[in-house]
Amino acid sequence: MENKTLNQSRRRFLTTAATVVGGFGAAAATVPFVSNMSPSAKTKAIGAPVEVDISKLEPGGRLIEKWQGKPIWILRRTNEMLQDISSLNDKLSDPQSDNSAQPDYAKNEFRALKEEFLVVIGICTHLGCSPSFVLKEDGESISSDWMGGFFCPCHGSRFDLAGRVFKGVPAPNNLVIPPYKFISDTRLLIGEDTEEVDG
Repeated sequence: MENKTLNQSRRRFLTTAATVVGGFGAAAATVPFVSNMSPSAKTKAIGAPVEVDISKLEPGGRLIEKWQGKPIWILRRTNEMLQDISSLNDKLSDPQSDNSAQPDYAKNEFRALKEEFLVVIGICTHLGCSPSFVLKEDGESISSDWMGGFFCPCHGSRFDLAGRVFKGVPAPNNLVIPPYKFISDTRLLIGEDTEEVDG
């Protein structure tokens, strides 16, 4: 009788201990899963504005950044590039950017806040490929009168150095200009509209 009571007490103790240890184990196992379910700092920041230092960007050079998972090209145009842009209007589908996406302050010939700097989303408006940046001197295979710009090798769409689309190519619109502003002479903030400061 005493042995039977001892066995029941031992059984209850072992059952309770196993339940407690199992409960702690299950809780410990769920911690990594729960922490992985909350968004990381990188995920939280993906839609946030991105600050870019352009102090080392030489004339004719390009920087590539990311904003909202998209490539953002920042091109510092030379005086020659700006002159070439002005001479192309008759070859472009939408030279005034009437049917293209850009903030109001970038709806001009150079599609920019400051003529020197082009800030554009590097995704072709045809099927979402990423065009190549091709300088004037490297574009003989694209066109005999190539003045530099962006060429999408997937389907042959061409864009000038303001991201404006040429006539007769598959892309229907100019490259998209994201919202951006200069926060100093050497720093850009991509993803925040210059007009939002006044509001």
